[in-house]
Amino acid sequence: MSQPFELPSFYVPHPARLNPHLDEARAHSAAWAREMGMLEGSGVWTRADLDAHDYGLLCAYTHPDASAEVLSLVTDWYVWVFFFDDHFLEVFKRTNDRVGGKAYLDRLPLFMPADPDTPVPEPTNPVEAGLADLWRRTVPAMGEDWRVRFAESTRNLLNESLWELANINAGRIANPVEYIEMRRKVGGAPWSAGLIEYAAGAEVPAAVSGSRPLRVLMDAFSDGVHLRNDLFSYQREVQDEGELSNGVLVLETFLECGTQEAADAVNDLLTSRLQQFENTVVTELPQLFADAGLDADERARVLAYVKGLQDWQAGGHEWHMRSSRYMNGGGAAAGTATWWDPFAIGGVGTSALDVLRSGGALGDLADELGSLSRSGPVTKDWAPTVGESPVAALLDALRGAGASLESPGTGLIGGSHGDVEPGIRRARSHAHVPFQAVGPSRLPDFRLPFTVELSPYLEASRLHTVAWAERMGLLEARPDDPTAGVWSAESAADYDLALCAAGIHPDASADQLDLSADWLLWGTYADDWFPRAFGRTGDLAGAKAVLARYLLLMPVDGEPAAEPLNALERGLADLWERTAGPMTVEARGKLREAVETMLLSWIWELNNQSQNRIPDPVDYLEMRRATFGSDLTMSLARLAHGQVVPDEVYASGPMRSVENAVSDYAAMMNDLHSYQKEVEFEGEVHNAVLVVQTFFNCDYPAAVRIVDDLMHARLDQFRHVVAEEFPVLFEDFGLDGRARATLAGYVKELENWLAGILVWHRDCRRYREEDLLRHFGRDAAAAPEAVADEVGEPGGGVVGALLVRPTGLGTSAASVAGAVGRVAVG
Repeated sequence: MSQPFELPSFYVPHPARLNPHLDEARAHSAAWAREMGMLEGSGVWTRADLDAHDYGLLCAYTHPDASAEVLSLVTDWYVWVFFFDDHFLEVFKRTNDRVGGKAYLDRLPLFMPADPDTPVPEPTNPVEAGLADLWRRTVPAMGEDWRVRFAESTRNLLNESLWELANINAGRIANPVEYIEMRRKVGGAPWSAGLIEYAAGAEVPAAVSGSRPLRVLMDAFSDGVHLRNDLFSYQREVQDEGELSNGVLVLETFLECGTQEAADAVNDLLTSRLQQFENTVVTELPQLFADAGLDADERARVLAYVKGLQDWQAGGHEWHMRSSRYMNGGGAAAGTATWWDPFAIGGVGTSALDVLRSGGALGDLADELGSLSRSGPVTKDWAPTVGESPVAALLDALRGAGASLESPGTGLIGGSHGDVEPGIRRARSHAHVPFQAVGPSRLPDFRLPFTVELSPYLEASRLHTVAWAERMGLLEARPDDPTAGVWSAESAADYDLALCAAGIHPDASADQLDLSADWLLWGTYADDWFPRAFGRTGDLAGAKAVLARYLLLMPVDGEPAAEPLNALERGLADLWERTAGPMTVEARGKLREAVETMLLSWIWELNNQSQNRIPDPVDYLEMRRATFGSDLTMSLARLAHGQVVPDEVYASGPMRSVENAVSDYAAMMNDLHSYQKEVEFEGEVHNAVLVVQTFFNCDYPAAVRIVDDLMHARLDQFRHVVAEEFPVLFEDFGLDGRARATLAGYVKELENWLAGILVWHRDCRRYREEDLLRHFGRDAAAAPEAVADEVGEPGGGVVGALLVRPTGLGTSAASVAGAVGRVAVG
């Protein structure tokens, strides 16, 4: 059978190395598989199948430094997980037996007790026997935090196989965002990351295992592993097995393009995720180490874990190129390059995508950069001057070499899409020129099938909200309060956050509506002020000090630990007292955590702004839920439900799918409306349309079409899950009538949320060009160059941060609709 597409050139920035204990691991795993009943007689594999797949080679490449004993155990784990995948396929997927598949999966967690001394049932098949043996041999060497995390990732890997089965039954192909999220669970890479900790002796400290940098590293690693596998396995999965869960098929369907073009797009996304990994290591881990106070041993363990993830990525690629399990006849020849830093246009390893392939001036530049990394001295041609960013220096060098880094091209997914070297793609993400004139925002038809009646208390709430802002001191500039005066009473009335609240909560009482509108106003105002105060200076320390002050004003139990010092603090303290006062301690804790998630996302925005970096598309969409305040919205809604619905239901796959899909639709709706405001008037880098333009190298209209398609694909997913997966969820958890009614009401709340946000965007005076000219002025785009005021000294401590003088137009990423998510629900 001919290949359906030519494999693209891959970005492999680290060398693949082979563990010297390969032969021992092969022999051990073959004997172990036979002992567990996985070979002859299993109906799934023979010894010849196992030898052909060569999981020993996979593990020897992905764990090159493991001892013989550790490598053998890790190889057994991989034999087990691949056998499980093929066993589930033969017994349940091919027969579309969801009921039997669920019963099969429900037994497996019994063989992974948190306490290793807990007895387990008698195994009834090779999968159960293998899991029981592996758990017994592995977990005693690891701490409790690791055991909990690894058990969770193993359960996800097993249980979410039902999602794939459900899609086969429905003949449904996932949208790209849904696919990435679910692939992490069913694809097994987070599970592999847990084994890396074991094999490398690099258990991540519990204090940081749940932090954003570690989460992003695992997610980017996982996406890289899965997207790479999708490219190699398309022929087997899609053409032979009828699988619908393959990234190439997903993009082929979503973009309505050919298989080759979809494969190239998947490879571009793979490259972007690997570069996100590298950016996180360099820009976020050092700060995490300092913030968490990790000692030298703990930092070394995290870095050893990072190295283990890199080894796995490189080794996994090499194994895919060699294994008979995959289509690999068209792989690019392995090349070598030199890793010099995460912003390099090349990398050590076997990547034919290195910029050295392009020759000419860029090839000469890459040669020089490579020699620099080997010899150490930096030449004046590309070295940063004092005070200049290394990224900026590299961009100047690239431009001097003739690289095109500026305006995107044209076409559905870009004129040079699929042919862009990874270094040029990385440089382009840092090369955006802010404050470009883009004209009025282009809006598609928002095909939202939900309607909403506005609250009868709207007019009274409009008066209340502006009066509340004035009472808190937000609307009049004062020299002793740097947080005051960002808005005037006129702009507060124009932005009309009461209208948004009236659409979101049409059934709220007058007091509830006022509280929701006040939250919206505070969140919008704070989100406008924050980048003005810290964006131009990149003062992350000062920004974190301000956020730490906000947390002091939100006590879980007892009185606030600080007195408000300015208008923004006064507003937050007032909102917290009115919202959290009637709550239980547990509920306050959940609310505070949700607010903190939103606040910390502003630090992420500042980090990107300081690099002039347009985010990776996956990282952007996932963080947009936080900057938009969606986590806060969902948390408040769930708290309002009381204890009627178990927490496990809210944590389930279908529930998270519904919430994420709704959040993404609302955020992209805002990005479409706010494009001119953010790109032309604020110099913003956080906008879905701009992210799509950069990733696909396409023009503005093409990016709008893609965002529109993705937005409505997420809406279709929301409706599909509610109609098809919620009934199964209700049965699986045995929910009673009251719990089902509560969740049906929650679905209606989410529909109101979307409809109310759309009404607000349509009718507020925030995003139309005439509104922007009135609020920003006709010379707004020139304002950044005209700003002469300094914003205090970075890292000046809490008091210095609080008294900083905001300057510049800022880069409000969530824009005003970020506050739509920052609302107290009913």
